[in-house]
Amino acid sequence: MTSRPRLYISAAHKSSGKTTLAIGLCAALSEFGSIIYPFKKGPDYIDPMWLSRASGRPCYNLDFNTQTSDEIEQLFMAKSGADGLSIIEGNKGLYDGLDVEGSDSNAAMALLLDAPVVLVLDVGGITRGVAPLLLGYQSFDPRINIAGVILNKVGSPRVERKLRAVLERYTDVPVLGVVGRDESLEVRERHLGLTPPGEVGEVDNIIERLRAMVRQDVDLDKIQVIAQQTRDLEFAIPAASFSSDGDSVRIGIVRDRAFGFYYSDDLEMLESLGAKLIYFDATKDAKLPEVDGLFIGGGFPETHMAELEANKSLRADIAARAEAGLPIYAECGGLMYLTRSISWEGRRFEMVGAIDADTVMNEKPQGRGLVQLQETEHHPWAADNEKLDYAMHGGQDEDAPLIAAHEFHYAGLCNLGDEVRYAYRVKRGAGIDGLNDGIVHRNILASFTHLRNSARVSWARRFIGFVRRCKQRKGSN
Repeated sequence: MTSRPRLYISAAHKSSGKTTLAIGLCAALSEFGSIIYPFKKGPDYIDPMWLSRASGRPCYNLDFNTQTSDEIEQLFMAKSGADGLSIIEGNKGLYDGLDVEGSDSNAAMALLLDAPVVLVLDVGGITRGVAPLLLGYQSFDPRINIAGVILNKVGSPRVERKLRAVLERYTDVPVLGVVGRDESLEVRERHLGLTPPGEVGEVDNIIERLRAMVRQDVDLDKIQVIAQQTRDLEFAIPAASFSSDGDSVRIGIVRDRAFGFYYSDDLEMLESLGAKLIYFDATKDAKLPEVDGLFIGGGFPETHMAELEANKSLRADIAARAEAGLPIYAECGGLMYLTRSISWEGRRFEMVGAIDADTVMNEKPQGRGLVQLQETEHHPWAADNEKLDYAMHGGQDEDAPLIAAHEFHYAGLCNLGDEVRYAYRVKRGAGIDGLNDGIVHRNILASFTHLRNSARVSWARRFIGFVRRCKQRKGSN
């Protein structure tokens, strides 16, 4: 058994201030002398960026949709430590999820990791009613250890006194903190959620204000005691990560203000498979680094259209390398960047043009949530034996296993070429046209779907294998 001090930060519903409190806790406890290991439940890129910045350590996602329970346990054991404190930030409300039985809820994750829950309650407009709310959350699933509450958006000292008196009178849950209304402490939101820290000019000042707020308004001593009182976990500590099974390859990764949606463990997996990751900036670097493959993650290219268009030399270089057969994998924002143009709010800017389509931003989401895909015979990463299997079955993909992933995009494609090949059939979700996702051109695979490397969807291994095969073919010519 292994000790892993831990806390699960959840809420009664979304937009309760849970993320700002989690950021402040990571920052304050780090300063308090603890090593903080941050985690985020569910598919999310932006919250982990903030948690990582506040704690000074990579943040890892725990996701029932893409991972098995065993994988979640193993990742938690591999990325947490007995020498510090793990803070797991939930998504939405404590009992929210797609499954009516709650198997994918925050409560289920807290049970799986045997983590005490600190519930952030938005008490704006509520006083005595906070007691039945909290009692209901306790009684709904008595297995959940709601170890304390942080009251957020408290209007005045008088309201605070009344809230404390009510909770003391009717419940046994301690109040761990009381936070007043202060809009300056809120991280502003945009169409895909919180603004990434790389785009906030005063990010360190914001984190410092959140740190100071938590120091002042939250009982950090009690927080640490609750985390330390957790039981030892009986999960097996995973063995060392995969080792490379081939020649090293150089993979270019676009990481800048426009692109930054990457899972930390996916990048680590690419490295463990023998990839040297070469990071570059699509808004500044004039040429593509010398690479064997390219991975362009999601982000906000629409908010940096002018800068991306202005970097003509890089766009031309990527287009030429793509046409010459460079293996490229692009997700969402990366797909948008590879099209001919992006149009938003009456403005249109030229992009790479490697994909025969144009991107248009819409006022409402075009695809949002969990998706399920099935691979087609056009998927470029299929090895020769997989292609043979497709051919023997007449190219039919109906029996292909379902791929669990997620999408979240306001963008849509228009003016697509006449002969579009797709890597996926969409069984759930929107994709590019409601039926298909993953445009395949030359050695490019570009989709609105975000994949997560797992035992069921080992995209990192397949992509690296594909890059190696392309490199070998190029070397033999």
